[in-house]
Amino acid sequence: MTDSPSVQRAAYLQCRAFVDELLRSGVRHFCLAPGSRSTPLAMTIARQEDARQWVHIDERSAAFFGLGIAKMLREPVVLLCTSGTAAANFLPAVVEAYYSSVPLIVLTADRPHELRDFGASQTIDQVRLYGGHVKWFVDLPEPEESDELVRYVRAIGARAAATALASPAGPVHLNWPFREPLVPIAGYEPVAPDERPDDRPYTSVVKASLSPDPDNLKAIHELIASSPRGLIVCGPQDDPAFPVSVVRLARAIGYPILADPLSGVRCGPRDLSLVLDCYDAFLRSSAMVERLSPDVVLRFGPIPTSKPLLQYLQRHRSCRQISVGAAGWHDPGQLLSDQVRSEPRLFCDQFAALRTVSAPVEPAASDWVERWRETDRLARETVSAELGEIKELFEGRVFHLLADLLPDGAVLFAGNSMPVRDLDSFFPSNSHDLRFLANRGAGGIDGVVSSALGVCAVGAGPLVLVVGDLSFFHDSNGLLAAKKYSLDATIILLNNDGGGIFSFLPQTEQEEHFETLFGTPHGLDPRPVAELYGAAFESVASWGHFIKAVKTGVSRKGLSIIEAPTERKRNVELHRSIWRSVDDALTRQKALPIA
Repeated sequence: MTDSPSVQRAAYLQCRAFVDELLRSGVRHFCLAPGSRSTPLAMTIARQEDARQWVHIDERSAAFFGLGIAKMLREPVVLLCTSGTAAANFLPAVVEAYYSSVPLIVLTADRPHELRDFGASQTIDQVRLYGGHVKWFVDLPEPEESDELVRYVRAIGARAAATALASPAGPVHLNWPFREPLVPIAGYEPVAPDERPDDRPYTSVVKASLSPDPDNLKAIHELIASSPRGLIVCGPQDDPAFPVSVVRLARAIGYPILADPLSGVRCGPRDLSLVLDCYDAFLRSSAMVERLSPDVVLRFGPIPTSKPLLQYLQRHRSCRQISVGAAGWHDPGQLLSDQVRSEPRLFCDQFAALRTVSAPVEPAASDWVERWRETDRLARETVSAELGEIKELFEGRVFHLLADLLPDGAVLFAGNSMPVRDLDSFFPSNSHDLRFLANRGAGGIDGVVSSALGVCAVGAGPLVLVVGDLSFFHDSNGLLAAKKYSLDATIILLNNDGGGIFSFLPQTEQEEHFETLFGTPHGLDPRPVAELYGAAFESVASWGHFIKAVKTGVSRKGLSIIEAPTERKRNVELHRSIWRSVDDALTRQKALPIA
């Protein structure tokens, strides 16, 4: 028969050593969902002054909230839940973290081995529950009074933090079975043996950056030196030093940059003369796609949001397309001719340094760059003029206005489906110091509210989330965190009463079933939801009202929800009207000679 005090002492001793090791390894934030089986870990975390706890009643919200914190801080965050379906509710956030390289340490409590597969309540198969969507999995042993096991869990803690953060960052999963009793012994304060001086981690991990191979770098340099018609394409990435480096590279080689907002390159207090922001509009013109034929494309990060840009790359698949990254294989169109394994920033810095001691850019490159810049300028002027004429509420104009409304230091979080696409299409390049975030790893609409509020919880500047109505209602549980932790955030709710993106797709031609299966109108009023969670709410009816509401929301304390009602069919018409105007303007343009 198991000795109860021994079980309790072992559990709390090992949890104390494990949590201590996480703290020594730089982990600061712990997102917990309530449950019984996870009591030893939860109680241990609660007792640590250096552990910031965020408690959520919904495991899915907790996981996405933690993902938001990890995304914002670029450091590992712990998720903790009890056994059973609670652990299954972490899955969507774990998948998103895996595909967007966000470091998470997922702790799932479990029944002991003797209760598994014997019909015990709240017991499911949690071994490798998240499959290939984690970088590392461990099914820990039940705690026992043993110095060896204490040493083991310390090593596990150090390795979990290091593995989650190692490039490419991502989630790790530790499944921890506990026997009853689960509560601590009254008055018992476990002191875990410390075998390392000065509060060092049990195993200190030195993170090394991956530099480009010198011979490969030289070969690419020679290729680019003889290829004046080149492009730099920047997809989503989160290295804050990368934008300065890639702009320096662009100046050195004379290539324009097509910068997705999520790359961090489009906006900022730096030279933006080679940064293009309206390619999504002008690459819809088949004539421009043919005229702007590249010799070389340098790609950094995953494929950008813009579908016209992807189609442009597919049209010119015969050109040399080179992807630079430390990990991953971002090539959905099977277009790449070269994969360069290097940290993008290091590649840019070392390539630019190599370029400065070589011959200058070929004279023909200036015509190439000017064609792109002039086309981008004309497209942006046309888009801006068209938006200025739209008096009704239009989802695309929201992002155009936010470019002037957001202060330096603000974070703009874009929901998936239409918001992130409109961000790419309509947010102009500017010198404001902004950060753009979205859950683009798996691209789902779930957990967007919770992720944005996680960002808000640890961010220094204003947080503005632009989200569609289906995504908003799908994650309305996440709003509880804003109320519970007094978070300051502004949510712009683009409410078109359904799935707006489907109206752009061929499914819209299936008139008999379109609204039921794809449009999915819900008829819900968001005002009572805002009231439930103590948020200020405004439904705007004009652009003046919208601008005033955003300025008020960004400056006030607490949660503000601004509803911008739109109509799905009209939204499609306005988008397509703008694209036609851009195409017409490009047709009238006198083309610079590009062979």
